[in-house]
Amino acid sequence: MNTEIPTPTIEFEQLLSSTLRGARLARLLAQQQLQEWGVPYGCEFSDAVVSVVAELAANAVLHGHLPGRDFSLRLALGDVLRIEVSDARGERLPTPRPSAPGEEGGGLGLLLVEELVARWGVTERNPGKTVWAELPWPGTP
Repeated sequence: MNTEIPTPTIEFEQLLSSTLRGARLARLLAQQQLQEWGVPYGCEFSDAVVSVVAELAANAVLHGHLPGRDFSLRLALGDVLRIEVSDARGERLPTPRPSAPGEEGGGLGLLLVEELVARWGVTERNPGKTVWAELPWPGTP
């Protein structure tokens, strides 16, 4: 018999246009949602979450875009804050790596994500993929 009581999850989810404007909006919405959950603007935790959302949303727009398809942002608050960004391209899996000399971009943002979060990964979905990251929640939801 399982007597463990699951921690309730509070969620925010938004579908966004797969454009640079949509990526910017994802960052702003995440920041606003954190404030609604009691996280002060500009604190270390808020800055880390906003940086992660900005990177994952930018990747969804730049590398996960398919014409006519949007991307989604989901924040789920339980014992940890889980950030999920889903896009329509499942064949382009993110890999954190430094750029080679003369190469444009190349995964440096994901190295930053690795430094800011407790763990992250990629989950396949149909269609596309979800890139997720988890950060320890600094307070009680």
